[in-house]
Amino acid sequence: MPTTNHYIGLMSGTSLDGIDAALVDFSNSSCRLVHATSRELPAQLRAELLALTQPGDNEIERLGRTDITFARLQADLVRQLLTAADIPHSAVAAIGSHGQTIRHRPCQDPAFTIQLGDPNCLAELSGIDVVADFRRRDIAAGGQGAPLVPAFHAQCFRSTSIDRAILNLGGVANITLLPKAPTDVVSGFDTGPANVLMDAWSQRHLNQPFDRNGSWAERGRIVPELLQRLLSEGYFIEPAPKSTGRELFHIGWVDHHLDQLETIPEPQDVQATLLELTATSVAAELRRHPLPIKELYLCGGGAHNLALVKRLSHHLPQLRIASTERLGLHPDWVEAIAFAWLAKRFVDRQPGNLPAVTGASGPRILGTLSPAGLNH
Repeated sequence: MPTTNHYIGLMSGTSLDGIDAALVDFSNSSCRLVHATSRELPAQLRAELLALTQPGDNEIERLGRTDITFARLQADLVRQLLTAADIPHSAVAAIGSHGQTIRHRPCQDPAFTIQLGDPNCLAELSGIDVVADFRRRDIAAGGQGAPLVPAFHAQCFRSTSIDRAILNLGGVANITLLPKAPTDVVSGFDTGPANVLMDAWSQRHLNQPFDRNGSWAERGRIVPELLQRLLSEGYFIEPAPKSTGRELFHIGWVDHHLDQLETIPEPQDVQATLLELTATSVAAELRRHPLPIKELYLCGGGAHNLALVKRLSHHLPQLRIASTERLGLHPDWVEAIAFAWLAKRFVDRQPGNLPAVTGASGPRILGTLSPAGLNH
């Protein structure tokens, strides 16, 4: 067993905007964020990763090269994190590395998921044990492999006095429903796109990676016909367990629906409609669920999108909506902290999934270990 309760979590999500790193102290059954930092993905690496999310030429060559390049960037970020926190690598029990998802096909036969960021390279360069490849064990057990953060949400954010939900607004939106009754089952799933489509549209038309505060979308008008077409996607009415990603929700999907319109809307009106798609699909899932949610806490990059928060409040006026900072964890670091927690669960030989969320046949210890070198 490790002699330290410090763990590092590394997270890079569907948005492909960067890597988040969190150093967490789990002493005394608590969860204390010691230090956190992030690193934007270099443009060339981001382009390679984005290309790998869709079928293309010479994929195996590009995959192998990008796998190592991404791991080296992770290792550099770990060094930066530990230097800023003034903690030696020997004081860290393990790194929990989510990696970068490039393909997620949980409903195919055979089902599979692929995350890049070679944990062997990361362990070699960091001198720290690395736990990675969290999703594939859940898929092997018949689950979706996602979302995995609801188990952490239940550990960290559950209340015994009020029914609440946690909404992560990354590239994809995923929600965790936390009943106050301790015997009631925690549920969660991906509701659909959060930022992935808005970011891609902003990159295309503004040459900016995202629409800060949703200010561009707020200047546009929602296009009802386009919104209706987007909401006709079958994923939105599928029952849970379910998960999704760029395989379905990508810029080509938006272009396909735009091509069906008689008149192409102004770009800012499309952005307003994409924002409304996120708000509407989240609200519809919450209204459909029987749990009487009273509070909704937001995390992920979308928690800073003021226009999106406003639309969520419009559709869900009965809920108190705030960021997870109200519960003690900054919204930018919740997912990275969750993967530090998942690494600890692996080290402690405790399950990291919730079968009611992913659909797996039972609780499973998630991840595989890449030990640090003997000379570290």
